Amino acid sequence: MDALSEFVFAPPPSLFLNVVTVVIPVVVAMLGLSEARGRHLQYSKFWNANSSPKSLEQFKLPSWLGMLLAYTPALLAGVVSLWFFPNEDRRTLLLKSALTLHFLKRDLEVLFVHKYSSKMVFDTAITISSSYFSSTALMIYTQHLSKALPEPSIDLKNIGIALFLIGIIGNFYHHFLLSKTRKQGETGYKIPQGGLFNTVICPHYLFEIIEYFGFAFISQTFFSLSFAFGTAFYLAGRSSATKRWYASKFEDFPNHIKALLPFVF
Repeated sequence: MDALSEFVFAPPPSLFLNVVTVVIPVVVAMLGLSEARGRHLQYSKFWNANSSPKSLEQFKLPSWLGMLLAYTPALLAGVVSLWFFPNEDRRTLLLKSALTLHFLKRDLEVLFVHKYSSKMVFDTAITISSSYFSSTALMIYTQHLSKALPEPSIDLKNIGIALFLIGIIGNFYHHFLLSKTRKQGETGYKIPQGGLFNTVICPHYLFEIIEYFGFAFISQTFFSLSFAFGTAFYLAGRSSATKRWYASKFEDFPNHIKALLPFVF
């Protein structure tokens, strides 16, 4: 703990927060393991996975509406925190601003960038929405409580800002490239190309992970750091499943393409 105290705040005096710091990232990581094993949250290309008589009866949303439902509550959490508590310290203001910008970008991409062709199971939309909203609110709340604690001796805010900017720009760029794989009116999938798509099938996930570690470095709390690791595990599992999906659908899928990390995984 002495070594860690140089990099992160001490845990806040809240049993609830200390419990969810462990529980929520573990649950998110377990969802990633389920993805890797073929049990998917039902959105994007996996919207009709896990087929069963019961799943056929599940209420489904248009993908764009499901994604707005997933992202907007977290965006509102950030906006409300900025509106009602504008006079926070620099670290807290940076964290709230970064989280708000992240989810604003995601909503704008849903409306103006992505080209959707599938459905999204309502239960999946609620699961993702709950995860994003709770993690955003808890990051902000943890940061608020940490103001009363001694600052870590090593300040990682500027590194966090750099990671966040790299992550959000890289994520947008590869989402833009993905959108260009379809012309207006097309619904099928193609192998994406350009940028890091030439080495991994999910570079947008890689940059989202970088964003979340940006949040963690700005925040320097145990909750933000543990949630970043949980997010990394989930997206690693999802990217592994995505690579298998492309390889099963396209005979010309390049063998050298990895799932998430260039040349590694």
